[in-house]
Amino acid sequence: MTPVSDAMQTDSANTVPVVEVLSADKVFANGTRALSPINLTIQPGEFITLLGPSGCGKSTLLKMIANLLEPSDGRLLWWRQNYDQVGSPGRKLVMVFQDATLMPWSRVQNNVRLPLDLAGDDRTQADAKVAAALELVGLKGFENHYPRQLSGGMQMRASIARSLVTEPNLLLMDEPFGALDEITRNKLDADIIQLWWRKKLTVIFVTHSIYEAVFLSTRVIVMAARPGRVLKEVLIDEPHPRTDAFRVTQKFAAYAKELSELLAQASVSGASDL
Repeated sequence: MTPVSDAMQTDSANTVPVVEVLSADKVFANGTRALSPINLTIQPGEFITLLGPSGCGKSTLLKMIANLLEPSDGRLLWWRQNYDQVGSPGRKLVMVFQDATLMPWSRVQNNVRLPLDLAGDDRTQADAKVAAALELVGLKGFENHYPRQLSGGMQMRASIARSLVTEPNLLLMDEPFGALDEITRNKLDADIIQLWWRKKLTVIFVTHSIYEAVFLSTRVIVMAARPGRVLKEVLIDEPHPRTDAFRVTQKFAAYAKELSELLAQASVSGASDL
């Protein structure tokens, strides 16, 4: 694979944005304002990370993009269309949650095939897609294992494989590696970069980790809380696909320092700063 220096895998000059968040905010029924009006555009091929302190609305924003929550005001567009067009060819969206959410009574192969079974896909074709997805995430040979027989990292790989069998274009990930040890987390970060690159996905990824954000992202959206809002966007203008060698460069350290300073600002920023 040949690295590129620009922020995205593909030239988006003649393509429409994957997601547009247009002055969308969120106020819950109990009166809590989770998000102030947010404007955000995600272009094809970007790897966007939402970074910020706890309670800043990262997961709320991601769930709005997944259409699991509706904005209280404003609106969202997917490929310049309403959500009812999502799922058509070239406009498929999937979400990977913090927990692997595998069925404990079912083998890995069946867990990964679940969305295809629900869609009524041909069994032979579905099994071929499952085998390809498991190989992509490094789980070939574990098809007949139960989730309890897998490590935490392997369970998350199975969850990612389940999302890949639907051949998505937009992959949403809500702190998928947050509960894992650092070695496993770094390995999965490197693997997800390769998957993003090879499958030409658009990814929106939520994390609390500065180092994870620098390693993964083409662009980092730093959010501040009370209520949640975009504080600043930071372009990580470094070649992709990245390897662990990037983690020990001066540029990596400089990006981490910038994000650390922004996070410190985000942690003390309140509604009075709006």
